[in-house]
Amino acid sequence: MDLVEAILAGERLPLARLLTQVENDTPAGRKGLDGLFPFTGKAHLVGVTGAPGTGKSSLVNQLANVFRHPQNGTLPLKVAVVAIDPSSPFTGGALLGDRLRMRDLCGDPGVFIRSMASRGALGGLARATADVVQVLDAAGFEVILIETVGAGQSEVDIARLAHTTIVVEAPGMGDDIQAIKAGILEIADILVVNKADRPGVENTERALRAMLELAGPEYGSASAFGRTGREHHGASGSGASADTAPELIEQGSGWVTPVLRTIGPQAHGIEEVVQAIFEHRDYLQKSGEWLDRERSRLKNELDILLQSTLVNKWNSQLPEGVYESTLARLCERQISPFQAVDRLMETRLQPCL
Repeated sequence: MDLVEAILAGERLPLARLLTQVENDTPAGRKGLDGLFPFTGKAHLVGVTGAPGTGKSSLVNQLANVFRHPQNGTLPLKVAVVAIDPSSPFTGGALLGDRLRMRDLCGDPGVFIRSMASRGALGGLARATADVVQVLDAAGFEVILIETVGAGQSEVDIARLAHTTIVVEAPGMGDDIQAIKAGILEIADILVVNKADRPGVENTERALRAMLELAGPEYGSASAFGRTGREHHGASGSGASADTAPELIEQGSGWVTPVLRTIGPQAHGIEEVVQAIFEHRDYLQKSGEWLDRERSRLKNELDILLQSTLVNKWNSQLPEGVYESTLARLCERQISPFQAVDRLMETRLQPCL
């Protein structure tokens, strides 16, 4: 049995081995991705992002527990967790400490945790994250939780990868200012105010709702939200039903971003977050936006791969010494960056003329 067949059969050791090959971008990793790609596209990708210290890892841990042990009588879901940790700019290493916070998930055959180092990549994700998620999708995991590095407003890359993006905030971390910096709020499908037992949670929640109101009606309004933030589309409290999504679509009002309070260690409010995730999935599927996001995600992945391949191929065919001499002239201010690019392109294109 080869690696691809073993992964499709549910074997964990071959899965871990292929993920390592994929992270290192080896020929075996690329071959495995090619073989598994026809079996992808079934998992619900849930991104969890936010500033450092907001409790993302604890929240992911509790979400995975609820998916594995649902209280509403539904069947447990197979869950994979991809946790990105920042790499040291000096040693290149990473602590990969999210596993320390998720020890209670260990031993569950329905849970797979993969920690990744960012390896200097910006945007909150590692370069191989999309490929790792693809492997886990093909391996049969129904929900894949992707936790970003935690770099504040630079983590918008997760919105290009995930179907549902959760942005986590916490009281006492300059939330009023962070909320006004709307870059990260604009990617939120669900807003979570974690550590809600801390002082100032009301101010944090008020600032987030005000920002959503300023962002426009597609994000909802402060008056439309209730305690859980979902009354506007007919869902409130832990017993909310996902059947309200079709009514939203018929009215053309779109998805309304809920604002939910949680306390990670006590699992307070986690059921409501899981319910909101299911509601958002139903909304995406019934509105047709699921297919739009899939197309956008694959287009982004294709564009990145195409750019990388073309640059590498171009560099390999550039005459020796041309780049270094052009860079030297640029450093001496003899030519501008635009002129440098023109010179390099002309040099590269000459053999083709």
